[in-house]
Amino acid sequence: MRDARRQAAPPDGGWALVHAERAALADDLAGLTEEQWATPSLCEGLSVREVLAHLTSGASLNGVRWLAGVIRCRFDFDRQVAMRLAEQLGADAGETLGRFRRVVTSTTKPPLPVIAMLGETIVHGEDIRRPLGIRRAYPIGTLTRVAEYYQGTDMVLPGKRRIAGLRLAAEDGPFATGSGPLVSGSTLALVMAMTGRAAYCDELTGDGVEVLRERQGMR
Repeated sequence: MRDARRQAAPPDGGWALVHAERAALADDLAGLTEEQWATPSLCEGLSVREVLAHLTSGASLNGVRWLAGVIRCRFDFDRQVAMRLAEQLGADAGETLGRFRRVVTSTTKPPLPVIAMLGETIVHGEDIRRPLGIRRAYPIGTLTRVAEYYQGTDMVLPGKRRIAGLRLAAEDGPFATGSGPLVSGSTLALVMAMTGRAAYCDELTGDGVEVLRERQGMR
């Protein structure tokens, strides 16, 4: 297992990968109907439009504003997320998408490593794409970086705890980690299962899948 400290910042190109994934997502969402924008995402209780607004808020929020919001919300982090999402939602779907396009090349972020911003973009991108039937052929190198990050951290999401005692192995790339009952599948499916997206467990095989499925609600 790689040292988690080495995962904290990707090599040169970290922001370039974030920007590329944001741009690809914006392009995928151009031309959606109002009905499609209202589709429930994989984030419980949020539509695809609301998840996009959440991504915009993350790209617009520096450490000072993040802390100010936390204090304003009395350390209720869910309330802070909802408040910042509402700030970026806009009057209609066109405005929501327009606001996201304006932050595609942003390097503003909360107090998180750049690799976490890349993970957020991919995971929430899938939260949006999958219910809409949109598929993206992610670069395997990008997915591998994200998988390596989540297997070694519980920051924001309990990826490390969720896969404890399991062996994960990608079938389409070099990612592999852990020991114990096997969970195998695409790197994307492993990333999404590590971050609590139960739907992707159906794409995985191995003796450890049911254990991982039972841990999907872990927070």
